[in-house]
Amino acid sequence: MRLGVDLGGTKTEIIALDAGGQEIWRKRCPTPRNDYNGTVQTIARLVREAEQHLHRPGSLGIGIPGALSRKTGRVKNANSTWLNDRPLKEDLEQLLQRPVRVDNDANCFALSEATDGAAAGYHNVFGVILGTGVGGGIVIDGKCVVGSNAIGGEWGHNPLPWPNPSWGEWPGPACYCGRQGCIETFLSGPALTATHPDGLSPQDIVKRATEGCDLCHTLLYHYQVRLAKALALVINILDPEVIVLGGGMSETDSLYQIVPKLWQDYVFSDVVTTRLVRARFGPSSGVRGAAWLWPAAQAEGN
Repeated sequence: MRLGVDLGGTKTEIIALDAGGQEIWRKRCPTPRNDYNGTVQTIARLVREAEQHLHRPGSLGIGIPGALSRKTGRVKNANSTWLNDRPLKEDLEQLLQRPVRVDNDANCFALSEATDGAAAGYHNVFGVILGTGVGGGIVIDGKCVVGSNAIGGEWGHNPLPWPNPSWGEWPGPACYCGRQGCIETFLSGPALTATHPDGLSPQDIVKRATEGCDLCHTLLYHYQVRLAKALALVINILDPEVIVLGGGMSETDSLYQIVPKLWQDYVFSDVVTTRLVRARFGPSSGVRGAAWLWPAAQAEGN
């Protein structure tokens, strides 16, 4: 049995998968914001509850909104800032008395979709989360590319390519990472909301755009162009066979028809065969991917 935990900024979710990848148990609860010790205890409580309910132990993988430093083993780059510089993996291993695998939540999302989701069977996969933040994960031949600095796929904290000053893309909005003009500041859900004078939600902007509102149509078009440029940069470097979208903005149907047409102008190729697809497992991809952090043989041994 595999257990996966998705540690989000507002909720923490656990899932149990059987040997065939079928879900056999799931639960979620609020994340204790700004409370590191409370967060650790919440994860441990969910793990114990799952194992008591299912009457067996499982391997444990955890997806976090950050990464583990190669230098210190502590959390870095987390937008849930109370996790930063904390020994999360070590504390959980001591508390639960077992090995724990921890990876970035976007890596877990990409791994889930590459394993048995919308990108199953593809060699080279890029997974994108377009939500409260913007993340990316790379999976090659079924394995996450974490990288030598544990930042593989950190697409959201690169500058938006080919910025259009007339659209306010240069120097761009301030990002929590301390820089300006990061892709995240243009493509997250809150970023789209910030472009509307009344602060409409992304869902309302998309809805009104389809109903004929000129302003919302323009804002959505700008979003589509920015997404196309940002993904073209990935295609120029990684050249993936498929790009999978997750997060709240991935529910926007028009992205899948319009963005691949727009990225043709930015990809350094005469023909672009990369596919853009919606995640099969939607909001569940991250927690499923955390469970898949353990290969079959190792999962069975824990």
